[in-house]
Amino acid sequence: MPNSMPDVANQSQAQTEGTLDWVGMSNIEVPLMVAASDAAERPVAAHVEAFVNLKDPKTKGIHMSRLYLLLDKLSTDGELSHASLKQLLLDFIESHNDISDQAFIKFDFDYHLRRESLISRKKGWKAYPVTLTGRYDAGKLSLELAVDVPYSSTCPCSAALARQLIQEAFVDKFSDQEVVDKATIHEWLGSTEGIVATPHSQRSTAQVKVKLSEELEEFPIVALVDAVEAALKTPVQAAVKREDEQEFARLNGQNLMFCEDASRRLKHQLNQMPIFKDFWLRVNHYESLHAHDAVAIATKGIESGYRS
Repeated sequence: MPNSMPDVANQSQAQTEGTLDWVGMSNIEVPLMVAASDAAERPVAAHVEAFVNLKDPKTKGIHMSRLYLLLDKLSTDGELSHASLKQLLLDFIESHNDISDQAFIKFDFDYHLRRESLISRKKGWKAYPVTLTGRYDAGKLSLELAVDVPYSSTCPCSAALARQLIQEAFVDKFSDQEVVDKATIHEWLGSTEGIVATPHSQRSTAQVKVKLSEELEEFPIVALVDAVEAALKTPVQAAVKREDEQEFARLNGQNLMFCEDASRRLKHQLNQMPIFKDFWLRVNHYESLHAHDAVAIATKGIESGYRS
């Protein structure tokens, strides 16, 4: 075995000189413990992107193994929190202090929550895709939390059209009868003949990104998910019994919404939450009527903030 091994990155100059915005790795698979507010620490399986800039135009490359080993140390010896994420970015820069002065990291993982059904109170797991992004630049830390929340949306237009067909069916059935007792009408309404049409509903997704305040110590993942589901009122369920399914149908009927309605509800809700300095949201209604999707996008609208 040779006494020393060649290090091409350190022993040769860049073939073409120039600075680079980011150099690093993506799709790193690591297990992590995540510290989130309003929840116990829990393990997640994360995919990570880790980068530093290359400010020295003559340096051939960065030391990728240093970034990986720092991330591995967090995985095995620590937990992902506001403080540890900031320290990790500082360590990235320190490990490349002669060639880098910026650092970036992104964690993608599913965050599982126990959710209770509407009536029976049965519990089940729901997985929420989460992205945590951190950037350190010129002494300033920027943190972003993003989450996808599934829900059900029922079209107000199709609900009105369905009601009209039911009214017409009622007239056709009973118009020539002078007296109709309640029991007959009750039985008819419970039949397929009575409810001749139903509104169309579709599974939908709210994608929400928020800028986090530097005062936060833990990530408000649960608070953000709860806020989205509370605003929309028809979250996708986990464990359900028949009474839960019936209540879900009632909630859909009482919360008719176009994608514009859903996005405005979310914007109003997030504007009431000062822990989020800025936000961007997109609602996607995966149409059952059309082959395309209905989409609405909104931002908080602050100066130098998110843009749609």
